[in-house]
This record gives sequence, structure tokens and C-alpha cells, in this order.
Amino acid sequence: MATILGVPGHDDTLSDRSEQAQQSIRATALDIAARVDAVDPATLSADDTVTRAAVAHHARQVVTEIDTRTVEYTISPMFVGPAAELLAMLPMITLNDAAGARSYLARLRAVPAFLEIVAERHRGGVAAGRVPVAHLVRAAADHVDRYLDAEEDALVRPAFDDPAFDEERTRVLAEVVRPAFARYRDMLRDELLERGRDTEHAGLCWLPGGDELYTGLVRVHTTTDRTPDELHQTGLDVIAGLAEEYAEIGSRVFATKDQAEIFQKMTSDPAMRWRDAEELLDAARTAVARAEAAAPGWFGRLPGSRCEVEPVPAADAPGAAAAYYVWPSMDGSRPGTYFANTHRARERDRFVSEVTAFHEAVPGHHFQIALAQELTHLPMFRRVITPNAYAEGWGLYTERLADEMGLYSSDVDRLGMLAMDSMRAGRLVVDTGMHAKGWSRERAVAFLRDNTPMSDLEIGNEIDRYIAYPGQALSYMVGRLEIQRMRAEAESRLGERFDIRGFHDVVLGNGPLPLAVLDEVVRARLP
Repeated sequence: MATILGVPGHDDTLSDRSEQAQQSIRATALDIAARVDAVDPATLSADDTVTRAAVAHHARQVVTEIDTRTVEYTISPMFVGPAAELLAMLPMITLNDAAGARSYLARLRAVPAFLEIVAERHRGGVAAGRVPVAHLVRAAADHVDRYLDAEEDALVRPAFDDPAFDEERTRVLAEVVRPAFARYRDMLRDELLERGRDTEHAGLCWLPGGDELYTGLVRVHTTTDRTPDELHQTGLDVIAGLAEEYAEIGSRVFATKDQAEIFQKMTSDPAMRWRDAEELLDAARTAVARAEAAAPGWFGRLPGSRCEVEPVPAADAPGAAAAYYVWPSMDGSRPGTYFANTHRARERDRFVSEVTAFHEAVPGHHFQIALAQELTHLPMFRRVITPNAYAEGWGLYTERLADEMGLYSSDVDRLGMLAMDSMRAGRLVVDTGMHAKGWSRERAVAFLRDNTPMSDLEIGNEIDRYIAYPGQALSYMVGRLEIQRMRAEAESRLGERFDIRGFHDVVLGNGPLPLAVLDEVVRARLP
């Protein structure tokens, strides 16, 4: 990630997931927290007071995350799995010079040690009873197979015009990297698959100390002290509150107020799909351009760079998400880019196109990330360390903000906004359901099928994501609700003096923050 952001000094290394290295990081984080606590906030400037609170919070979050020992049992074909992480992140690197090319080769040569270390951590987890889910172990092994069987190796993607580099990279991939991936895949199948837990026991609560593991991850991803029980009920409440909006908009679009019938039409009506890839991509570009044009009325400060809109690269598209945003590099060499997946466009949902563009691009993640990078008066830490609840809470907040801004072009697109609300609220229910209440995968699937307009394929992928990445899916709705609460308090206390542009500038103008620290920053601006 440092390399992708353009932060120098780490280009030739991979992270060390060994027990020794993790405990060293933990000790460093505790030391940082103690040193920060010893600093008297009364002696600091306003910016440094916020930095002090953010550093202390993050240092303790690092300790909590290490204590959850996720490397032991997190095996998945999505990017949180160790092999999938390499295959997702390494191709994003840009090689700008010969030094960068040499560093990339050093990273490739480090792949065997990285995979051997995580394999040992998996074995340690099994010995302690912290076993992965067999269903995801199988999927992770299959993912490595697809990498090894592909006509072109995904790790040749970072381009650099040098025949000698190309020749050495080809050799390293063939003799070093690919055999290491094959050994890791064999370990998954030969050692872990039969030891993995079944989908009836998909949640962390079935592991030794699982309740404490999950509680820690909830704190990490929400940056709050809200309990799984509280979050579960919040999800149920939000879902119930959406019924009236579905009835109102559904009656205009489909001439019915029945939610089940609305969901059925959303997922089966051919009019809800795209004609072709170009239509899908044009709609994404139009939505982003419309949001950019409206933004000055809602934001006092705008990013210095525009958001690019591109199709997901063809080689990645079959297994990629429907859309995603890639951060700009801090040196300006790569723009922030919103990627829309045009693969099998005629099977993709039209109604979520606009809401996804507003969340991922403008005024969502692009504004949040690009503006943070421009805060050069702040320490690097404040510009790049991004709590999930802040980032995803902001993204989800902008989905509703877009409606206030008049950005949705039709009621069909507003149904997409509701669909995303249903999914994010459903996440609160099923993530806590599986990891805290012992729900099976099948029960979680059934809940989303009954309460969201998602296809079975999407639901299955989502549920597997929650199993592999416990607590992360909670961050969206928790963050959105907290930002909305802060805004409501500001509106109440300021009355006619409330300025929406000023509120957004405060939320985005201090870099990404834990929610509790953001709340302190917002309150400090109130009378």
C-alpha cells in the first residue's frame, strides 16, 4: 500500500506476518500509546490535539487487531486472504524508473518467504483450534489454480520498458513465485481443508475465545464501543424503516407497494439490466460528471484533481467487483480512478449504477481520499491511515447526500439507493448473526434473500466476504449513522447559521479520523 500511495522507503519488501514480527509491532504500538498519553493536550495546537487523539486511538487498534490473530484463520479468495492479497495488490504498482523495477523484482523474490510464514501461522491457528472455514479454503486454493492456469501471469502487469527486466521477471516468476504459490495451494488442500469448519459453524463464535476475537474486530472496524447485540438490532431497525420508502418509490416504478414484488421485479425485469458495456460505462461517466458539477454548492473545498472513470481491465473483470475506486498516488503520477465492471454487462443491475458511482467516486471516496492527500500541513499519518468506519461511513453517507443534491436521474436509481441501504443494514444483522449469535451461512443467505433485492450470486459472494472479513462490513452503516448524527446535532445547535458546505469541509478537512475523534472535531466547531 505504501508503494501504491507513492510513500517511499518500502518498495522492495513484503509485510512480515510472523508471530515474532507481529509481537514486535504490538510492543511498538503500546509504547507509542504510552508516550502519546504522556503528552499534555493543553500544550498542543488544535491540529496537534487531534493528531494526539488519532495516534492514541490507532495505536490501541493495532494492538487489538494483532490480538485477534486474523492471519491464522483468514483464508479466502478475496484480497484479505494472503495469497489473494499479493495477486490483487502487486499488479497495481506503477514502475517509474530502474530503481522501482529492481524493487519489484526484490518483492517477487520475497513471495516464497511471505507465503511460508503465513502457512506456518495457519498451522499454528489449527493447533490452537482457530481453524478456517473449509468452504473458503477450497475457494482460495481454486483462486491460486486460476492464477497458475492463466495464459498470462497477472504479476507481469506492472510495465517497465527494459528487455533485461522483462527477462529477469519472467525467470523469477517461473522459478521462484509460481512454485511458491503452488506449494501454498497444496498446503491449503492437503493440511487445512479437512480441518476446516463447515458452513453451519461459519462465525468466529465457534472458535476458542471467538466472542472476544469478534468483539475486538468490531471495535477495530467501527471505531466505537457498540456491542454486537446493539448493532444487530440497529440493522433490523433500519431495514424496517426502509419499507415505507420502498412502497412509495416502488408504486411509481412498478405500480406496486408490495416489497417482495418490488424486489422480484428489480432482480428479474430485463429493463433493469444494461444494453451493452458502452451504455454501462457512459452512465457511470455521466453520473460522476453530474456530481462534479453540483459539488460546489455542497462543498467549500474541492479536490485539485478530477476522478477518472475507466472500465475494469479485461483480465481482471471476470472475478472483480461490480465497481471500485483506486486511490491516486500522492506524487500525482496516477490519478484517482473509478473502475466500472463492464464484463457481462447485460447481466448487471442498472439500478445500482448511480448510487455506486456517488459512493465510490464523487462525492464519495474520491473526495474523501483526494482531499486528505492534499492536507500537506498534516502529518502523513493523518492523510493516509483510514479507519474503515470513517471511509465507508462517508461513502454511504454520500449515497443519501446525492439525493439531497438532486443527483439521481430517476426513481429507478433511487431504488438503487434503497437497495444499498438494505444491503448495508443487512450486513449489521448477518455479520453479527454469524459471528456473535452462531448463525449458519445458510441462515445468513436466507436473511439477505428475504430483505434485500440482491441476486443469489451476489448474496453468496457477500456472505463469504463477511465470513472471511469479520466486522468490516459493519463499518458502512455505523459510520453513516454517526456522520448523520453529528450533522443533525450541528443543524440543531446552529439553526439558520448551519452551513452544509462548512460541515462537509470539517468532516473531510481533518483527514480520516476514528469516529469518536471526528465527533470531538465537529463539536469543537459548535457554539
